[in-house]
Amino acid sequence: MPRSAESAGESAGESAPEYAAQAPGATPAGLAALFAAVTHAVEAATAGGRTPVILIDGPSGAGKSLLADLLVAAWPAKGHPRLVRMDDLYPGWDGLDAASTAVGDDLLEPLRASRAGSWQRWDWAADRPAGRETVVGPEPLIVEGCGTLSVRNAALADLTVWLRADDALRKQRALARDGDTFATHWDTWQAEFDRFVAREHPLDHAALILDVSALDLSAGVRDRRSGTRLDT
Repeated sequence: MPRSAESAGESAGESAPEYAAQAPGATPAGLAALFAAVTHAVEAATAGGRTPVILIDGPSGAGKSLLADLLVAAWPAKGHPRLVRMDDLYPGWDGLDAASTAVGDDLLEPLRASRAGSWQRWDWAADRPAGRETVVGPEPLIVEGCGTLSVRNAALADLTVWLRADDALRKQRALARDGDTFATHWDTWQAEFDRFVAREHPLDHAALILDVSALDLSAGVRDRRSGTRLDT
């Protein structure tokens, strides 16, 4: 979802290892499964001469940005991960499909072919394109946001992750983060995302599925049920 007013051994889509059954939620056990999957994917991609690519998708408010931040901060594999947020690519509130296509055309496909890709930043305040960012070299890449797990993009990734959470909790989280601007666009954005899901079937391409309803995002990475921090 846009920031409203702010300026596995083989590629997924082939026969990526299935981690979903091991990770029923974003509990310590679920995060352990995530870290294990990331380590495996990075090792396999590196051995195959590819830039490791991890895609994180799921509905608005599910916790994609938080989980990506946690993954970067507690990176379990070799290398220094780079993070691209789809929020920075969407060309406006009706731009989910355009950004999903662009991240494949401009970033993931060239990165897979030549270890050099780029993406177009969107200036939300000015409602126009901003600078173009480049991503070059073998260091791992994380892309998080609604629309990452299209059929095509999943085939260009080494690990695909889907997050889910209670619908009411998702909306509460999203509106608390982005305020009234997103509130006026919630239904339109959700409908656009629903069309994406119906067309691309992203859960079918997810090697790892995490339910993050138990994460208390307002207090950092913390288990809502026990108060235990999950990133230590």
